[in-house]
Amino acid sequence: MLLQCRLAYRQTCTSLDLFGCQLCILASCAPMSSTASMRAPRAMMCGRCGAYLTAPPGVRSVRCALCGYVTSIQRRTSGLEDFLKGLIYSLMFPPQAPPSSSGDWLPAGYTREPGRKRALLVGISYSNTKYELKGSVNDVNTMSYLLRKRFGFLSDSILRLTAEEGDPNCMPTMKNIRLGMRWLVQGCNTGDAMSLVVHFSARGFDKALCPLDFEDSGVIPDDEINETIVRPLGPGVKLHALVDTDNVNSDTDNVNSDTVVLDLPYRCRILSRTGQWQWENHRPETSKGTNGGLAISISGCRDSQNTRTSSVSPVVGGAMTYNFIRALESDPGTTYGRLINAIRAEMSPEPQLRASEEFDIYRKPLLL
Repeated sequence: MLLQCRLAYRQTCTSLDLFGCQLCILASCAPMSSTASMRAPRAMMCGRCGAYLTAPPGVRSVRCALCGYVTSIQRRTSGLEDFLKGLIYSLMFPPQAPPSSSGDWLPAGYTREPGRKRALLVGISYSNTKYELKGSVNDVNTMSYLLRKRFGFLSDSILRLTAEEGDPNCMPTMKNIRLGMRWLVQGCNTGDAMSLVVHFSARGFDKALCPLDFEDSGVIPDDEINETIVRPLGPGVKLHALVDTDNVNSDTDNVNSDTVVLDLPYRCRILSRTGQWQWENHRPETSKGTNGGLAISISGCRDSQNTRTSSVSPVVGGAMTYNFIRALESDPGTTYGRLINAIRAEMSPEPQLRASEEFDIYRKPLLL
């Protein structure tokens, strides 16, 4: 079966079935066989409370030990395959760049009126340096496709900052990232409902983001990011941030490292005794919230050996990005609780969920 191939990232496909082999870019390179898939226990979430469950081989349902709810076990493979096939087509035939505007504070390549759904996607490879990070551009490609296909974002409302854009204004330098953050939140205090997304696939240092030119220009601290894209959010505006970072200094890499970047006040942590998630206020004396909107961050920071890989895929890329997309494709309409448990099942240490305010993660659906 072509899904069993182990083609490395960007390796030329020699198969007659291009889509079959290229699914290895994101898929878990499975199934190996129907017999093998039956033998392995299946990780899943409770349909009511979102608790992590392990289903023995061959069973059709499993009862949650926490809430007693019985969750049926169903196969959900076709949606992921369709998503991946569409992604390959999108990469082969990318949408045309939006026309540039002049006479405004925005440079060419930045849409002047991006609409109410917009995204800033930053992928930094640091090519030809000792900090080189493989797979970051691929992370931007997959996130861009997800937003357009699943959540209705227009291509001209997605600003991509990578070294492969061929535009100096879209290089992920400190200047352009700062400009991109301003572009993302323009008009976010007018009272209109807006959905904003920011995605960082890059290196971090001491809770800060490292732009492409950080050795010359320095890092972008979490306080500045919070002030730029969190504090201005007005009523009706929702910001989602996906932060997929590696520490820039391997001497300080720590699997328990706290990835903040947006510096949001509330952190959701799992309780070892019950397995449930609970909010904690980490900024009781300072105001790091919004101006009436909602900001939510999902992040992960792992050691330099594991961050760019996933436990279910040999492909080089951001594990947080990969598992975030995989969870959304496997469970459309998921809640934050089910999403974070799905990511946690594939990553160690646990992913971090932060927000500008508390909410019920087991009832609130994730809508971008």
